[in-house]
Amino acid sequence: MPTRRRALLALACLLLLALASFALALGLGSVAVDGRDVLAALSGSDSPGAEIVRALRLPRAIAGFACGGLLALAGALMQVLLRNPLADPYVLGISGGAGVGALTAILLGLSVLGLTSFAFCGAMGAMLLVFGLARGDGSWTQTRLLLTGVIVAAGCGALVALMLTIAPESKLRGMLFWLMGDLSQAAHPWLPALALGVCLAAALPFARELNLLARGLLQAQAMGVSVPVVRRLIYAVASLATAVAVTSAGSIGFVGLVVPHLARLALGNDQRLLLPASVLAGGSLLVLADTAARTMVAPLQLPVGVLTALIGVPVFLFLLTRQPK
Repeated sequence: MPTRRRALLALACLLLLALASFALALGLGSVAVDGRDVLAALSGSDSPGAEIVRALRLPRAIAGFACGGLLALAGALMQVLLRNPLADPYVLGISGGAGVGALTAILLGLSVLGLTSFAFCGAMGAMLLVFGLARGDGSWTQTRLLLTGVIVAAGCGALVALMLTIAPESKLRGMLFWLMGDLSQAAHPWLPALALGVCLAAALPFARELNLLARGLLQAQAMGVSVPVVRRLIYAVASLATAVAVTSAGSIGFVGLVVPHLARLALGNDQRLLLPASVLAGGSLLVLADTAARTMVAPLQLPVGVLTALIGVPVFLFLLTRQPK
């Protein structure tokens, strides 16, 4: 019971953190909006800054929370799938495929809708390529999947470098911002929010199977887990979550790597608690990082992926120092 109370307390604290991150995101910016005006804007009333809150900050905050939650959820699932605590959502080349698609759209001069469509098609294409190559003659192992993903990611990285080399200077800044993570183009926040709900709803019913799979393949099979089915489910959900997040916000690193580690330290390795905790923590982290990115040097905006990397690197190094030798 004490352990259960501790877990519920941790989830309650994460929920409060998520609410606090939204409050800061809606109130802070180049034009400050106080709490009463924020509440009035959310209720539909006219108030100073209401249009800023409803048209700009609220959609961006929703998109940031959804994308952060998707990346953290995908990271937690990938670490179970590959049985590797260093696995993250970008390890299978999905981010690289999205990058190729997005930069192609920018080079062609397409609109935001075209960029989103090209990025999503690139991400899903990379996912299908990795899965098809990893299966080969029908065999499927974590090592084979990981190596295939690394090779596909390297190929996509080479294509991205080629596009950056031949891109005109007028488009180069936008391409670099997208590659470093940028929520300013997240014009349709309900798509990642819907994807987050679908992915979490698809993964949670298999929490028991995920717990057994994390302990080892043979033990999971001995306990009656259909390992091939569960592994395909994890791969599909993690790939979809990563594709939607990268399509909406660009390439944002370290959220899917660090957040599941921190959630695991606080709650243990029970996927019934770890998955929702990762979603809340990842979403809150990205909303706070994006708020800092657009307020630190306002009216200029920093790429949010730069801030997540600056936060994630020291945190991850600290976690490594705490690991037993």
